[in-house]
Amino acid sequence: MASPRNIGQNYKTLGGGGGGQYVLDYLKRMQAENPCFFYAIQGVDDLSNANANNVNVNNVFWADAASKANYIYFGDAVRLDTSYRSKRYRLPLATFTGLNHHAQPVLFGCALLFNESQSSFIWLLQNWVQAMSGHHPVSITTDLDPLIKMAVEHVLPNVRHRFCSWSIFKETQEKLASVCQTKTKTKTNPAFEFEMEFKKCINEVETIEEFESCWLSLLDRCALTDNEWLQSLYNARHHWAHVYMRDTFFGDLSMAEASSPVNSFFDGFVNASTTIQSLIKQCQKAITSWHEKELKADLDTINITPVLKTPSPMEKQAANLYTRRIFMKFQGELVETLANPATKIDDSGTVAAYRVAKFGEEHKAHIVSINELEMKANCSCQMFEFSGIICRHILSVCRAKNVLTLPSQYILKRWTRDAKSGVGGVGDEIIPEFSSDSQESLTSRYNNLRQEAIKFVEEGAKSIYIYNVAMNALQEARKKVATAKKKKFDATQGSLEANGCNHEIHAGEDNQSKTCTHLSSVEKEKKIRELAAELQSTNQRCEVYRANLLAVLRDMEDQKLKLSVKVQNARLSLKE
Repeated sequence: MASPRNIGQNYKTLGGGGGGQYVLDYLKRMQAENPCFFYAIQGVDDLSNANANNVNVNNVFWADAASKANYIYFGDAVRLDTSYRSKRYRLPLATFTGLNHHAQPVLFGCALLFNESQSSFIWLLQNWVQAMSGHHPVSITTDLDPLIKMAVEHVLPNVRHRFCSWSIFKETQEKLASVCQTKTKTKTNPAFEFEMEFKKCINEVETIEEFESCWLSLLDRCALTDNEWLQSLYNARHHWAHVYMRDTFFGDLSMAEASSPVNSFFDGFVNASTTIQSLIKQCQKAITSWHEKELKADLDTINITPVLKTPSPMEKQAANLYTRRIFMKFQGELVETLANPATKIDDSGTVAAYRVAKFGEEHKAHIVSINELEMKANCSCQMFEFSGIICRHILSVCRAKNVLTLPSQYILKRWTRDAKSGVGGVGDEIIPEFSSDSQESLTSRYNNLRQEAIKFVEEGAKSIYIYNVAMNALQEARKKVATAKKKKFDATQGSLEANGCNHEIHAGEDNQSKTCTHLSSVEKEKKIRELAAELQSTNQRCEVYRANLLAVLRDMEDQKLKLSVKVQNARLSLKE
């Protein structure tokens, strides 16, 4: 077993100054507000006995209701990012993230890792899986770390594990600094050759044979045949070379995304001077920011009609199915079919084989096998298996066979506009309807309301008359919500007062009246404090809802302005 790394010594600003108590108070408060909130402290089985010293020394993991909801829909491909401990950030922060239907990062959980060991990473993964209701992802991408590798093998033995290409590049640059670093990079410079050839081995080769040839050529040209680091890296090639990984879904839409750092979720929100108090606050700001970006992407998908580039009915179908970002990726593949003709090379019964190559690049041809009865195809590029987007090669075969609509098996729901409706992705769970007494997920309610609001906006922006009706309805709804909030608070307060009186009466039958009255007063004061805390929390949530509602209203105003411009232009055209 690899030796543990105690990184707590490097983060005294995080552990001191009341930081541990701040984190503990935050975790307890969040769970009190929403029972769906999950947290764990390593070495502390009874969380009721947790204290600031536990948090300062031990590892901490938490996942809120939003993380759980996100995982239901987008938990097929997960990234565990521990790169915040690098010199750039110097933070003991680890995050579980994925990609939503707009290919934007979504959060599945956070951790503070003050001590790193194989057992710590095993603990982290086990608690994360527990928080996600025991459902495992299809794949997980992590930094290049032997401790994490062993932990993944222990906790997620059937999950495909990939090392982040960026961490591979970074580690290689550090291990082979004399080869990688140079001020002038030219084609005759060995450093240039190594860097370019190394990236080619990772991302650009098409076959295993091509990878092996490229790797041997790289070692030979740079005189690195006996380098121990490169030998150990080669032994782990099934965890980082794309040619070995492309048969599994990772959600990357391009190799540039696969090669980028995975810590994009908190970029711009944390840095090396971030304290533990500000870390928690900045995490919340990042989550809110990405929620707003997702909402904007939802609205853009609904309100901005994409420009079609072909007369294909399949393109129109995809434009109505996919989110805007995913449609643009699909559209690019569809357009490329014009330059990638398909030629039938074999026809054995129900299965036919086609050779697809770009004009002038016949040496880079791909083979597509298709079952013509079931309309199921497999391409040697395996783009659909890797990214969930059908490739130009299969589309070219569909074009040759005059298939006008996209077969349903090539429409991955997680990339569609309806990704969050009905059955989810991981574990096929369904967000339930909520009863008035349930302790359901706040985020689930938020998502449902948001989806309905988007539909409302779409209809309300179609004309000035409907817009005015929609605005009036929103104003009326806001008044009703405010009235309902007030009634709930008054009813709760009245119920508590009644319970307090009943408690005092029943207590008087068994004990002295004075003693019971004293106990009842203490209980009332306690409940008043609890209600005050609940009211404060509710007000905070209302501010979030208010901000989201204002964002929707701003978008409606933008639509009104655009519509007014169109009407004015139409009037001018009629006058002319």
